[in-house]
Amino acid sequence: QVQLVESGGELVQAGGSLRLSCAASGRTFSGSVMGWFRQAPGKEREFVGAITWSGGSTYTADSVKGRFTISRDKLKNTVYLQTNSLKPEDTAVYYCAAVPVRSSWPPRFNEYVYWGQGTQVTVSS
Repeated sequence: QVQLVESGGELVQAGGSLRLSCAASGRTFSGSVMGWFRQAPGKEREFVGAITWSGGSTYTADSVKGRFTISRDKLKNTVYLQTNSLKPEDTAVYYCAAVPVRSSWPPRFNEYVYWGQGTQVTVSS
């Protein structure tokens, strides 16, 4: 079992930056992938990016490429989402999720087994 806890979301002005954290506890897998998603009110959950736990390879969605960066600290069992140049349309609840053993890259949505509770990011104009 893996537990995921996100933090770092808050109210920020447009153009600002936030670093979101996702602390993982419990069992981890060398072949696992950690992903970030977001969900705005009335919209479907959207993939933001993913990182392989072992090698640190990343994949970022086109919608945030160049502004958002994913990283991980293996010693702290934590994955980060650095968000820069934030826009009002980035307002959403941000979730991290884990794939125990990936079979595709980036993983398909239904490969993510474990989910955190989410952290709210609000960007004011």
